[in-house]
Amino acid sequence: MENRWKFLLLLAVLAPAIVISQDSAAANLAADLQDAVEAQQAGEEVTEAVEAKIIKEAPIGVLPSGTGDVATTGACAGDVENFCATVKLGEGRLADCLTKQQEEETKGNVEGKTLTDDCKAELAAFKMELGESINKNLPLAKACKDDATKLCSDQDPTDPVAILACLRDLKDSLSSTCSAEIFKTQIEAAKDYRTDADLHAACEPDAKQLCADVNPGEGRIQDCLRDKAVSVSWECQEELFRQEVENADDLRLSQRLFKKCMGDKKKFCADIKFGGARVKDCLEGHREEAGFSAECKDELEAMMEKRAADFRLDSTLREVCADDIEAICGYERDSLDSVEGFDARVIQCLQDYRDELATPECRKQVHVLTQRASQDIRFDEPLADACYEDRARLCDGVQPGSARVIRCLQDAREELAYECRATLFDAEVRMAEDIDFKYPMKRACSAEIQAFCSGLSHGQARVIRCLQARSSFPDHTDEQDFSSECKEEVARDQVRSNQDYRLNYRLNTACEADIDTLCAEECSPFLGSACGGRVLRCLTEKQDAIKSKECADEVFYFEKMEVNDFRNDVLLAEACRSDVDAYCKHVEPGEGRVHQCLRDNFQKLADGCRKEELKLNIIQSRDVRLRPKLNKACSDEITVFCQGIQPGKGRVFQCLQQSLAQPDFGQACRAQVEERGQRMQEDYRLDYGVAEACEPDVVTYCAAEKGLAHGNAEVLKCLVKAYSKLADVCQREMSRAVRMALWEYKKGAALTGVCDADVAEIGSCQTAVSNPKNRGIWSIGAVGRCLSRQLAESKPLTLDCRSLVIVAAPKDAQAMFDSSMSAAAIAQRVQELQAAAGIKAQLVNPAGRGAGMVTLTGWVALAALVSLVVVVVGAIVFAYRKFSGLDKPYTIVTKQGDV
Repeated sequence: MENRWKFLLLLAVLAPAIVISQDSAAANLAADLQDAVEAQQAGEEVTEAVEAKIIKEAPIGVLPSGTGDVATTGACAGDVENFCATVKLGEGRLADCLTKQQEEETKGNVEGKTLTDDCKAELAAFKMELGESINKNLPLAKACKDDATKLCSDQDPTDPVAILACLRDLKDSLSSTCSAEIFKTQIEAAKDYRTDADLHAACEPDAKQLCADVNPGEGRIQDCLRDKAVSVSWECQEELFRQEVENADDLRLSQRLFKKCMGDKKKFCADIKFGGARVKDCLEGHREEAGFSAECKDELEAMMEKRAADFRLDSTLREVCADDIEAICGYERDSLDSVEGFDARVIQCLQDYRDELATPECRKQVHVLTQRASQDIRFDEPLADACYEDRARLCDGVQPGSARVIRCLQDAREELAYECRATLFDAEVRMAEDIDFKYPMKRACSAEIQAFCSGLSHGQARVIRCLQARSSFPDHTDEQDFSSECKEEVARDQVRSNQDYRLNYRLNTACEADIDTLCAEECSPFLGSACGGRVLRCLTEKQDAIKSKECADEVFYFEKMEVNDFRNDVLLAEACRSDVDAYCKHVEPGEGRVHQCLRDNFQKLADGCRKEELKLNIIQSRDVRLRPKLNKACSDEITVFCQGIQPGKGRVFQCLQQSLAQPDFGQACRAQVEERGQRMQEDYRLDYGVAEACEPDVVTYCAAEKGLAHGNAEVLKCLVKAYSKLADVCQREMSRAVRMALWEYKKGAALTGVCDADVAEIGSCQTAVSNPKNRGIWSIGAVGRCLSRQLAESKPLTLDCRSLVIVAAPKDAQAMFDSSMSAAAIAQRVQELQAAAGIKAQLVNPAGRGAGMVTLTGWVALAALVSLVVVVVGAIVFAYRKFSGLDKPYTIVTKQGDV
């Protein structure tokens, strides 16, 4: 504590001396400057050096000419007299005046006298000398004195340019006066590399060797050295890059760009202020518009190409993403050398982790970069580099921009080298997220996006999904309003997105956890291999095990695309390529037309194609919405008869089957349902209910039949034979399936063919087949009713047909058949009970088929057999009470007929 007080006391004693010393130094400098000015005004040379140490953190600077200005006694004496006679000598004021004159001459705005070459050389030498130390530049040193102390006190005090470099790095934090002076030094260095001491020292040998015939000024030496970068020394490349990074935020600091784009700046960005990369961003946004000059566009895109290779050249990205780069991409940033990396590691990192970026402005800027990269391969450094040779080999002559080169590489995908193909795939995965990254589709569908998807925010593939849904599954209005160009682009993109699950952004995002759980063995994305359709196939086959509702929804949407257009199923499309060419070449893809064509030619298909079509057919059995033609034909019937039925697990189709006899059931829908029903009885796997409920029983009792060729109902026939041993849930589904097969009886059908002889033998059944009356309730299921009546009346049926009819009956009714309790036997028993009760009125007529007969429709007749016993017995008891007088007088009304 005592030492601390001693220190404070000493400081208090010395402080006035320090202030006096500083004031004294300033006064001495002012006096020396005045002496030097007076000497030059008298035409005398300044013989004594004038030293300045305004910025104490930097070395002492010896002022040029003793005044910190162009000497009035040298080569510029006459020019000073001609152009700057009224300008006060000292602190660079004459140099500024002569510089303005030189600039006007360069622009062609001066007539008459011009600066002499000797004065120009002396002016350049003066500026070079100023650049050697910040304390030689009096206006700069005075303006930045406090900023240097505040921001750059940790710099090497022996390095004459360290403070200046520090202030350039931190120019966004400087005071306005200091910032303006720093900008002046940058402008001078951009025009003449020699005024930047570090750049001059590093590049002077290269400039003399490679650019000896290039005149300094307007940045020509820097341009020459950058054009010959492969021959430039490493030290010079580092300094050139450093200057480029420092100058990236202002168009005026890029001499070539400034010169070529000033006209476009006035035309398109007149109200945009320089600085903060604002003018550059504005020009980039307008570069595709009519009237934009080609020379500015070319120069801008050359700059954008370099910027895409290193984030440090993008001042906007550097600023708004500073925190995110530090937090997320620090390793990539730190791994860069001091000279440009040209590998875009940080930019790639920001794109890969864009969803994790914390700063909204950073996310927006990364979105812009990704959008530009998707339009022009030159702005995607990794892709451009990986595909350099393939571009030259396959896309030579393709004009950059508008995604033309990227589209060329996509079309030649199979011919690409592995590195190019893999990098292109990575780029496509990024593009899958947003319509903004799919330039051809966004351009082709601009009107459709405005008409149908304008309310959707971009991102999360929302607009892409909107266009897919409207184009692939349209209502009549949308179908008319979609241009052919837009439809083609959407279909092309849709096919590509289904060639690998990672290209389907919404599915890839929603199903990440389920894929890891259910389909991890199908494909490893970390090995750089294309997964094809294997993961998508896995998800469709295991969809009942999917836990995420979002994933289940996305898988179902993929299935809708898959059944709508065969090209969306990459495995099927590959297996059926030759068959499609052979049998369906002229069939327009969409609405399941090619699938229908292949199934119409099913027996002619190659084995691989048949297997793939069958797999898809099995998937379709789950949901009527996966059958485009049937779903379209039955839209009204589904609304009217199946309202409230939850889609999935074959429920809606079962409802349609059971509603076939409804009077208002449309003929087009009926045809589709019956066709589908015929195929279901050929292969049990096409009936979701049977396939799901009976698979364990199939394995147990019908393993041999399962191994046979399907399509001839072998498994279903086996299950009919083993019916009594089946699990209850399987029995219920088998009863329903057989009942529907008999209801939709067709001669020669795979399952019901065992009843063909019986139908032909029984007159009433044959009449139902050969001469159906009005289509509707009395014709649908006529054969089934006929056969069930035959069985109920104990009339002969072949053994196999009888077994089929028994399985078709509701489970309670089957017991009566098994115990020979037929309708005739029931009627006989009723007559006996009637006689015993002394009832004379005829309650039943076992043989009657009179006009008053009532025939129950469908399978209600079979279900009614069990209930009939109870009803008849109840009627007997009721009648006995009436006849015996145990009740009040009555009137009995009876209907006669059989069951």
